[in-house]
Amino acid sequence: MSEIAQNGRIGVADIPQRPDTFIRREGSKAIYSLRYHWPEYLMEAGELASYMFFACAFATLLQHPASPVRHVVMDDLVRRMLYGLAMGATAIAIVMTPWGKQSGAHCNPGITFTFYRLGKVDFWDAFFYAAGQFLGAIGGVAIARYALRGAAANYAVRYAVTAPGIYGVSVAFLAEFAISFVLMLTILLTTNRERLARYTPYFAGALVAMFLTFEWPVSGMSMNPARTLGSAFHASYWYALWIYFTAPPLGMLTAAELFLAARGGVPPICAKLHHANNKRCIFHCGYRTTRRSSF
Repeated sequence: MSEIAQNGRIGVADIPQRPDTFIRREGSKAIYSLRYHWPEYLMEAGELASYMFFACAFATLLQHPASPVRHVVMDDLVRRMLYGLAMGATAIAIVMTPWGKQSGAHCNPGITFTFYRLGKVDFWDAFFYAAGQFLGAIGGVAIARYALRGAAANYAVRYAVTAPGIYGVSVAFLAEFAISFVLMLTILLTTNRERLARYTPYFAGALVAMFLTFEWPVSGMSMNPARTLGSAFHASYWYALWIYFTAPPLGMLTAAELFLAARGGVPPICAKLHHANNKRCIFHCGYRTTRRSSF
């Protein structure tokens, strides 16, 4: 019961907060986050830049008409399988790097904001993570653009853009929702089981490989708004961009809600994909206060 109800006087809690006070407080939080957590933000940018560089490089190697690999490997399914294996291995390697171990290797605004919803990431960390991821994706494709001397711009590569396939926009949306749901649920399940946590990078990499092999013709296999924007920006290809900004986050958030419901509201332990290391953790980390629990 407020002080007004008790004695007719206005207490501090009953005074509406002034907008300028709120702005100053949030500004201080943003400055604090930038001052102390900027290494993780740059790591996220670098990690997704690396992923996008290799996405363009392997796509050029396998898809460019002048590539000898394309002439040797004629079957589309086999080329997609090789591309999936290459990018799955790239994803695993990024998570296992010192940068990936420290930042958590989200490399995806959908993953970051899902962990924000789960109470593991502060708002400003999530904001600057996402900013780094978008800039990193664009920067990674820019590096590939110049390193490959324009080969990635070829019509058969188009900077590895993601686009709806032969079944149209609606099916592409559902496919992106589904694969993002599966990826996020897998991450949550494995990172919160003691016997599986150390293998989370390999589970995630295997899903990337499998989805690129079999789902790519349906939606282009993005699961990542930043990844899609990085390619679209350089290719000037904006068709159905809304799919990749809505379906992946929705799929991941749905996975988070299911995870919470199955655990009676108990959140995950941490937001890192690999935590068995000596790198610092900027998240609301359960490893500091509790023993690891199983799902």
